Amino acid sequence: VSFIPEGYHSITPYLIVNDALKALAFYRDAFGATEVLRLADPQGKIMHCEFQVGNSKIMMAEGCEEMGALDPHTIGGSPVSLCLYVEKVDEIFQQALAAGATEKRGVQDQFYGDRSGTLEDPFGHTWTVATHIEDLTQEQVDQRFAEWMQQHGGQ
Repeated sequence: VSFIPEGYHSITPYLIVNDALKALAFYRDAFGATEVLRLADPQGKIMHCEFQVGNSKIMMAEGCEEMGALDPHTIGGSPVSLCLYVEKVDEIFQQALAAGATEKRGVQDQFYGDRSGTLEDPFGHTWTVATHIEDLTQEQVDQRFAEWMQQHGGQ
C-alpha cells in the first residue's frame, strides 16, 4: 500500500464552500471537473466530496462551524489562490466567467513564461488559470523580473 492513494499528489487542495452542489456544477462548467466521490448526510448536504480537474484531484465540503471549516464568504475572503494549468487559457478563462466567476486580472502574457489570468469563483476561491508558453532559464526570469520591477516602479 502506498502512503499516497493512487491518483493523488503530496498536496491536495481541500475547498470549503457554502453550497457544494452548486460548486460542483460550477467547477464542471468552468473547468471540466468530474466528480470522483460524494458523501452526503440524509438531507443531501455534502460532508465530503472529491472531483478531478485535469490530472489533479480536489477535495471539497460544505462549511461546518462546529468543525472549524469556514468558507471564504463567511470569513471575508481567502488568502489562498489555486493555479490551474490548462491547454487553452483564454478559452477556459472565458468559460469560467460564463459559468459565474468574476475577473480579478485579465489574461495576459507574463514575464516568467506563462499566459495567465486570475478570477474569483462564486464561492470565494481565487484561481489563476494559466498556459505555459515559454521555457526560460532562471537568469532569463531574473532579468525579465528586474525589467518588470523597473516598469512598475518597484511595486
